[in-house]
Amino acid sequence: MNEKALQIKDQHCRYNLQSWSKQKGLNPIPIEKAEGIYLWDFDGNRYTDMSSQLVNLNVGHGNRQIIDAIKEQAEKYCYLSPSYGSEPRGKLAEMIIERMPDNMAKVFFTNGGADANENAIKIARMYTGRQKIFSRYRSYPGSTYGAGNLTGEPRRYPLEPGAPGFVKFFDPYIYREKIAFESEKAASDYYVSKLREQIIYENPDSVAAIVLETITGSNGVIIPPEGYLKGVRSICDEFGIMMICDEVMAGFGRTGKMFSFEHFGVMPDLVSFAKGVTCGYVQLGGVCVSKRIAEYFDDHLLSCGLTYSGHPLACAAGVACLKFYDDAKILERVNISGKVLGEELEALKAKYELVGDVRYIGLFSAIELVKDRKTKEPLVPYGKDPDGIMKSIIGKLTAKGFMTYSHENMILISPPLIITPEQIKEEMVKVDEVLAEFSGLYR
Repeated sequence: MNEKALQIKDQHCRYNLQSWSKQKGLNPIPIEKAEGIYLWDFDGNRYTDMSSQLVNLNVGHGNRQIIDAIKEQAEKYCYLSPSYGSEPRGKLAEMIIERMPDNMAKVFFTNGGADANENAIKIARMYTGRQKIFSRYRSYPGSTYGAGNLTGEPRRYPLEPGAPGFVKFFDPYIYREKIAFESEKAASDYYVSKLREQIIYENPDSVAAIVLETITGSNGVIIPPEGYLKGVRSICDEFGIMMICDEVMAGFGRTGKMFSFEHFGVMPDLVSFAKGVTCGYVQLGGVCVSKRIAEYFDDHLLSCGLTYSGHPLACAAGVACLKFYDDAKILERVNISGKVLGEELEALKAKYELVGDVRYIGLFSAIELVKDRKTKEPLVPYGKDPDGIMKSIIGKLTAKGFMTYSHENMILISPPLIITPEQIKEEMVKVDEVLAEFSGLYR
């Protein structure tokens, strides 16, 4: 490793607290440059970004359209408070609403996904006058206090005991369900009926919102079965509950549609977003609200505020990003490349007993690893990896230049939306090689 790389690595380890990590023994790879789907370290080694970093860099690295838009805005002004009229802020809000269902009206901008979810539940509580918020166990809306209480998986544990008013319910996770359903519709009927029952026990008049990652992200790309989201929508309509779709990870083309709820024929009351709106070029998130919610705040105080809400540089990046999605026909490309990714994943499932399940939609996918395909015993226990098995698998992939991450017993594969079918096939060979190396070791 050259001198510059060593300096960067030393500074990182000496002065930074790295998220979700024990700080001792960190070994970051210093990156010198990045372009398209590739990154290079200071020794000239090339890596393929097969997770879009944190499933956010949808347009890849070095997009000139977005970079030039940021530079152009910086020459005019870099910052205005939220109370001033800012051209990129207004333009981006308009462009987002144009891409939403026709029940949507306005956008409240935030700094990222966690505070988008924070403000979504605040708005739902203000609008309904109710307090309870339902969210699912296998979910990660963020790690700030409110979003952390929404979170259902182990990353919420340090927040416990949590804030009052947050209620968890189970995901429609058919792969791990003990019940053998006749169909997806039967599964949906079961999960929806159990949710309705739980809401009745919690008092429907106290429930402000049901928050769902439309498609569960880091916790395994769990795709809702046929009719499930329509069932949740019907519960919300029955009891006057707000349906909040968390599109932070699955939105902006990731699944082959602009927003993933479009696959399921539902219209949420609120939509939280981040990641793909600017693809990380400048951090930005937000909440879209329906016409009836927007009208409510015509005469009621919106008690939400952030210094950097609708930051001009971020919004300029967002405008350019959405234009790029259209100009480059990203949705079409995702559906073509996503079909190839799905075929590659199914081939791995057929080849290796280590692969319990594969789930994919567009360029959003996960490989679920098991010790035993019949019992479906996870390769590592829930919330633990005492032997560092998943870390070792990811390390082997990294050594082959395949950059991604794992969560629980899942390998996440969600490359930039600009990837070609040929590049997917080239990279999935590396996954095949690593699975071959580990296959049979943990049975």
